[in-house]
Amino acid sequence: MSSTPLLSMLRKHAFVDEFLPEHIEILHSLAREVSFEKDQVIFREGDDCHDFYLIVEGRVALEMVEPDYVLRVQTLSAGDELGWSAIMMGRGKYFQARVLEPVKALAFDGPAMFEACRQDRAFGFALMYRMLGVVSERLQAARMQIHDLHSPMAKRAGT
Repeated sequence: MSSTPLLSMLRKHAFVDEFLPEHIEILHSLAREVSFEKDQVIFREGDDCHDFYLIVEGRVALEMVEPDYVLRVQTLSAGDELGWSAIMMGRGKYFQARVLEPVKALAFDGPAMFEACRQDRAFGFALMYRMLGVVSERLQAARMQIHDLHSPMAKRAGT
């Protein structure tokens, strides 16, 4: 197994904790390092963004943007994933992603990841199983925000 700064960052990321070494190598072959500045919008809801990200440093707000307000669904930081829908080619993003603190991340092209899944079914299963965990986490975060907005306690507090 080769050793590069990119591979080192990837190995340290929680997303790959249960991946086999050969699956980490596949991800490594698809990875590139990217960075984003504070207040930069990485993607907007509905965008056809093809990248999936593993956050190495910084913080990102996942938001639902409505005409008269912005609802933060979740705050992501180092060790989190962003843009899971990139692997679902042709589907838009479900949230807006806005940088709260400068971000360094590993980026992966969704269509290339999908093709790697087709070529290596064991890798595909490992990746999709992990992605399902990410989707589940996002669903739970959105559910909790909606619950907080509509709870009797929030109404008494004036929200």
